Amino acid sequence: MLEAALQASEAAGLPPIAVTANLGKLLNLLVRVHGARRVLEIGTLGGYSTIWLARALAPGGELVTLEANPHYAEVALANIAAAGLADVVHLRVGPALETLPELAGEGVPFDFIFIDADKQNNPGYFEWSLKLSRPGTVIVCDNVVRDGAILDPDAIDPRGAVGAVQGIRRFYELLGAEPRVSATAMQTVGAKGYDGFAIALVTGQQ
Repeated sequence: MLEAALQASEAAGLPPIAVTANLGKLLNLLVRVHGARRVLEIGTLGGYSTIWLARALAPGGELVTLEANPHYAEVALANIAAAGLADVVHLRVGPALETLPELAGEGVPFDFIFIDADKQNNPGYFEWSLKLSRPGTVIVCDNVVRDGAILDPDAIDPRGAVGAVQGIRRFYELLGAEPRVSATAMQTVGAKGYDGFAIALVTGQQ
């Protein structure tokens, strides 16, 4: 089903930017280790990482995933249904900075949050993730090294995403200054080159 999701996404013209298989498995393991029942994903794409995450949910759990692009969402819903996960995955279509306040208004925190959308908006996604968290929530943010470009505040993103480097740098500033989380970042080299992810544990009251 995972391979089929990637193939269907490629056939539908989606960009080949889904997480790697080993990161997908790491996300799956983290959710399982945590025993997470409520998972939030910011950035669905074709649903590949969604499937990894949803398969790890504790019994009775649910996953909410946010996707701004209606075409991507349509492909993702088909992939999620093909994987037999339509009953536990709820996809909301629209810009995440518009749908996140709606989720916060519902007042139910998440146990695990995965941020993997447009990098220039990472600061906003992180701030909303904190509002949707509780002590013990784990937040993972992908693609936070960018071939090392984040070391240069004036760098042009090597992958062509406008504002990505500056958005990631601001995300790190917020993460480092936030007293309610304990966090680290890991650099990775693999199928998609040189990048990395950050992982944070929410330790304080929101």
